[in-house]
Amino acid sequence: MKTNSSTEANNVVLIGAGIMSATLGTLLKQLQPDLRIEIYETLDHVAGESSAAWNNAGTGHSALCELNYTPQKPDGSIDISKALHITESFEVSKQFWSYLVQQGIIASPESFIHSVPHMSFVWGDKNAAYLDARHKAMQVHHFYKSMKFSEDREQLAAWMPLVMSGRDANEHVAASRMETGTDVNFGALTRELFEHLKKQDGVALHLSHHVDHLHKEDNEWMVSVKDKTTNEEKIVRSKFVFIGAGGGALPLLEKAHIPEARGFGGFPVSGQWLKCNNAEIIEQHHAKVYGLASVGAPPMSVPHLDTRVIDDKRELLFGPYAGFSTKFLKEGSYLDLPESIRPSNILPMIEAGLHNVPLTKYLIEQVMQSQEDRMNELREYFPEAKAEDWELRIAGQRVQVIKKDVHEGGVLEFGTEVVCAGDGSIAALLGASPGASTSVSIMLGVIKECFKEQVAGAEWQEKLKTMIPSYALSLADDEELFNKVHVRTKEALGLAG
Repeated sequence: MKTNSSTEANNVVLIGAGIMSATLGTLLKQLQPDLRIEIYETLDHVAGESSAAWNNAGTGHSALCELNYTPQKPDGSIDISKALHITESFEVSKQFWSYLVQQGIIASPESFIHSVPHMSFVWGDKNAAYLDARHKAMQVHHFYKSMKFSEDREQLAAWMPLVMSGRDANEHVAASRMETGTDVNFGALTRELFEHLKKQDGVALHLSHHVDHLHKEDNEWMVSVKDKTTNEEKIVRSKFVFIGAGGGALPLLEKAHIPEARGFGGFPVSGQWLKCNNAEIIEQHHAKVYGLASVGAPPMSVPHLDTRVIDDKRELLFGPYAGFSTKFLKEGSYLDLPESIRPSNILPMIEAGLHNVPLTKYLIEQVMQSQEDRMNELREYFPEAKAEDWELRIAGQRVQVIKKDVHEGGVLEFGTEVVCAGDGSIAALLGASPGASTSVSIMLGVIKECFKEQVAGAEWQEKLKTMIPSYALSLADDEELFNKVHVRTKEALGLAG
């Protein structure tokens, strides 16, 4: 086994070849073409974990139909603040993707994005009243002016025939619908971005290379990398490191020993889908129909009957069903969870567990489910579903963030968390949904935090506004700007609405 050390420091090292690293690398290379970027991925292909289409539940999260983003307050009003943030973030992603299409970096938007209506569906008087109130609260904002709401069974049957066929005629049902929804194949997008990056001067993508350690010497990071094919080890020097390794990010962040990472832990949640194998049924459904989460369920487990376009083929999925594994990655190790425990995070992890007993109960129930149990859940959304038309498919691993909390000791976070060193020399992305859909906004945040001097300069500012016309402005506050941007991205990406 031979160990080498790089003689010249890279500007940037990206760990993990998923949508986050692909997005950050593409942004940085557009902003500064002479950057030297090294990318290391432990698998022998890119987009193999959370970014892969079959692993990823976040396929166009834009808060149009996800009810967990619009909670009802004790006074009965609907809080849409989180939905506004996510919708705007997705619009930022669409602006950047439109720019990439116009520059020829992405050959065709149809390779990764398609128009698919987003719907919320509920049953029962209380839930129907909530959905009606949600619709009223959202429709007054220009993001959601085109949102439709109906309790009319004929209208609902036209929108989602599978959901309404065979349903109890006395059941009170309601749905909202946004025609501007999309389905995004983040695996396909990631592959396109890396294909472009590989052709750029100063960029190197290393597959089957595992990063097992990193430490800082003076003003440079020493990244220990092992070639899994040859077993050769080397030390790579870099001014800036981004850890975008999905569930593998936390163990590497812990090894960096930066004070900002103290107290963070991770709780892994696995997933499964029911995949339809009947082409006639698949053709009868064209929407993402989201319902309400079960009590104690994490947001990533909100049930949905979901039209997807994967490898140019229309698919129909239902789920996800949650599970538990101590792995942090689908192709990880069962020792991932125990090896992530540190003196600095053990108390927050215990406290988070004590505060999330319903989640534990929910996961146990999910793990114990039979195929018939899963089919019964599906029949709440598709009453006439037959077991022979569906097969179980394993989804990806998600690691929910556990962090210190002054009041509760430790809390379980269900979003994404960016951890940056105070000097901006290293950043890591932790967490899950709605990560992929908001990847551009998240990576712009990393750039703003870690490349402060360059971002403040006129050159980068001009380039950022060229790529993202709403950069440093608020689409949520400026209806005229939103309408202008929306038309531009719709045309560039070939979308409806």
